[in-house]
Parts: sequence; structure tokens; C-alpha cells
Amino acid sequence: MKKIISYLFIPLALVFFSTSVFAQTAENPWAISVGTDLINLQGDNVEKGTHFGLPALSLSRYINSGFSVGVQYALNNVSNNNTKLDYTSLDGILKYNLSESKVIPYLFAGFGFSKFGDDSKGYGFLPSKETSKTILGGIGANFFLDDNWAINASTSYRSAYESHSYKHLQHIIGLSYNFGAGDADKDGVSDQKDVCPDIPGLKEFDGCPDSDGDGIPDNKDKCPNEAGTEALQGCPDRDGDGIADSEDACPDKPGTAAMNGCPDSDDDGVADNEDRCPDVAGEVANGGCPWGDADGDGVADNVDKCPNEAGPASNDGCPEQMEPTALIDFINSEKAKILFNSSKSDLRDIYISNLDDLVGLLNQYPKASITIEGHASSDGSESYNQTLSERRANAVKAYLVGKGIDAARLHTVGHGENRPVGDNNTVQGRKNNRRAQIERRAEIRVN
Repeated sequence: MKKIISYLFIPLALVFFSTSVFAQTAENPWAISVGTDLINLQGDNVEKGTHFGLPALSLSRYINSGFSVGVQYALNNVSNNNTKLDYTSLDGILKYNLSESKVIPYLFAGFGFSKFGDDSKGYGFLPSKETSKTILGGIGANFFLDDNWAINASTSYRSAYESHSYKHLQHIIGLSYNFGAGDADKDGVSDQKDVCPDIPGLKEFDGCPDSDGDGIPDNKDKCPNEAGTEALQGCPDRDGDGIADSEDACPDKPGTAAMNGCPDSDDDGVADNEDRCPDVAGEVANGGCPWGDADGDGVADNVDKCPNEAGPASNDGCPEQMEPTALIDFINSEKAKILFNSSKSDLRDIYISNLDDLVGLLNQYPKASITIEGHASSDGSESYNQTLSERRANAVKAYLVGKGIDAARLHTVGHGENRPVGDNNTVQGRKNNRRAQIERRAEIRVN
């Protein structure tokens, strides 16, 4: 009994305290396995058969690129030609994973020691006279039950080449526990699988939390503290218009993306939150309100050139001006000519009544404007006559302005002696040339 305990204690110590390592998966690099082993002797003059024994123990650790190293220990009892032999093996193993999934096949090879002993007086672990150096190679597979537990099965051919030993097949079936990846945030998800290794999270979200409980992990949630929808990357949408509240200018009223989430009740292209007249269709340039029509002529004020006077659209909203026929008749008559004395610009009394008639006509046609032309005879210098003609035109204008006519409607020009109507070589001709005149070809402007 003590011998069996001694045999069990030593391999268990190796399993738990050995610095040699062997790998299972990258996620959980450490693996410890406990199982049973089956031995089949190989070669001539050996008794065929399978011999069942236990325990089979191993400790392994992942290195890199599918490779792992470790130690393996096994006990068994073997019968050969009516001789009962105690079997012990201790090996260092190099293993290569062929894949990483729920089922992981692997190849392995190693070097160790095998003992087939019948000397009950041998002392120490693996007495040298009954122990043979052993080279081995084989195949196996891990069948994972979850992230940590796996069923392990392997078969190896062991070449024990010393005379007192036997070549043999060793089959091991066991249960292994994989561990050691680390879990810094203690959320039950190993750091190598944890997308958020420093923040406690949920396994279904690869270790990331879902702070607002909307089913979208915080690392993919644009609004991690407000429950939202997957379509909006975890952000809320109170009015259900498909625009996240954080981007919605009107989060409590359904709207459109074109209006930044706001409605446009009157359909005028101006969102209600910016529309000064949200219930009446208007113009963008007028803040969503329709343009007014102060004079009620049907022409909007923004295009009405006379917004305070009714007029047809054909005249840009301005009233149509009647043809100033009476004023034209005055201009075409002799009343439009005012004569002056030689070298004078004072109005003569005989022409005051004519000018008063002109005042009445200008009041009758308040939109009309006239041009007053001043003239001189050839007496005196040309420069003197130019100045004199301007003074005569201005004298007529001054009288009309004094009667209440807007000066802006009265345009004056002096022509000097350049436009005579009479012969300057005769007294009568010079008399007719000393004048101010609203000629037949005078321009009448109707605003």
C-alpha cells in the first residue's frame, strides 16, 4: 500500500509543481488531465492483450503557434507469459494542435522512461535496473465540453529499447481542465476572449457591459447610458421618426431627415421649429410666412414696386398712369415759351398766368416730370450767353417750386446761343431767342 501511495504522490507533485509546461488552447494555456491508460505489448514472444490501469496524469501549457509542452505520468499492471509486471511511465512531451475549435486533433512526440518491474525489492522511483529510456510518438484529440472542460483521448507508440523492457502502445482516456488565461475584470470571460478586459461585462457580449440594458454592448453603443435601438446604434428615438434624439432638432415631434427630425406642417420647405408661420405655407426667404400685399392689388409686397398703391401685375403692382394729354397739349402750344428782356432772367408778368396753368397740369399729373430749357440771343460772349440761359431756365423752375411742385420733377438745361429759333441779325429774331421753353420734344417722365 505504501508503495502505491509513493507512486501516486510523486507524479501528483510533478503535475502540480513542475515548471515544465504543455499546451491545450490559446484561450486557456494551462491544462491538467486525469484519466486511465491502456497498454498493449508489441513484439515477439509477448502476451497479446489490453491492460487497464490508472491513474494517467498530465500537466500542459501552450507555447505559441499551436505548440505546447508538458509532462505525463501513468501507472498500470501488465501480465506477460504468466509474469505480473508493475508498469510506470514518465515522459516529457511536445505537442502540436492541428486546429483550434470544439474538437482539437493533435500530434505529439516525446522522450521519457518506462518501467516493467517484478522486483518488489527495488527502491526509489523508477529503479534504474528496471527502467528503460523510451521514445514515443502519437496522435490524440481534445473534445471540449465548454470553455474549460474537455475529454481527452490519445494513442502513442512507445519504443523502450533496453533488454528488460517492451515496445508497447499506450492509450489514454481522460478528463482535462483548461485554465490560466486570466480574467482581470472578474466577469467570467477570459482576458484573451474579453473585448473589454478591464470592465466587467456579459459573456454574450464577449465580456463587454450593456449599461443601458438595450441589448447593445457599450463598445458598439453610441449612447451607452440611454436605451435605444440597434438601427440607431443604441441611441434612443422618442418620437419614432428614425432619427436619433441626439441628432433630432425636434426629438418629441416626428419629422424627416431633410428637416433635421422636425415636421413641416404647412409643407413649405421650412421646418416648424424655424417657421414663423408653421400652419400657413410661405416662402423660405420670408421665414416660412407668405409675403404680404399691403395695397391688396394681388401683387406680393416682395415683387410690388408700389407696395402701398394698388396696381396690376402687368405694371409690377404700380397704378397705370393715364396719358398726360393736357400737359402734352400745353407743351405743344405757345404757352410753353416764356420770353425774357435783353440780358435779363427775371420773369415778366405777362407769362405768370401761363406758368400757373403749368402748375395746375403738373398737379393733375403728379407722376409726370418736365425739362425746362434756357436760351439766349447772340448778343454778348458765348460764355456769358451760356450762363444767362441757365439762369432763365432756373428762374422758371424756381417759380414752379414756389408753387409747390417737387423740384425733383423739374429738370433744367441751358443751351446758351446754340439753339436759336430766330435770326440773330434782326431785332425780332433776337427777341424770340431770349427765352425759356418747354419744347414739343421735351421729355415727359411718368414714374
